[in-house]
Amino acid sequence: MPSDPPRQPGRDLALVLSRAERLMVARLSVLLAAEDCSVEQWRVLSAVADGCGRSMTEIADHALMPAPSLTKLVDRMVADNLVYRRADPGDRRRVLLHLAARGRILHQRAAHRVAEDHARVLAALGDRGDLAAALALLAEIVGDGPRAHLPG
Repeated sequence: MPSDPPRQPGRDLALVLSRAERLMVARLSVLLAAEDCSVEQWRVLSAVADGCGRSMTEIADHALMPAPSLTKLVDRMVADNLVYRRADPGDRRRVLLHLAARGRILHQRAAHRVAEDHARVLAALGDRGDLAAALALLAEIVGDGPRAHLPG
């Protein structure tokens, strides 16, 4: 019976991506702590920063959080006057989340820090293409299932 070839470090795509994600989130956490903001709060603020109002389902998807955890977080953010809820004018049964003035200020300060750090990280990669676009495409491909978009 032939044995599997030995694994080369850095060749396990899922492992490499998981490690990079864990380290990037830890780095983001340190940056945001300077603004007294958690990564989860940052994701919620970013989801509603365009001023259009977002449903809890949209925010949960963007923030990578289960609905019950998101509801608890948003309740705290409402109490801290970072966001507020309003009924959707197109469907009164649906609630949309918006940035409060305090949340907008926090988002702007944190966005500046995050953008600078991301620029430094991407600059350190040199000329290796658009990493964010490549990862977005990867997420789309693997999100469609194991055989999607693959030849053969």
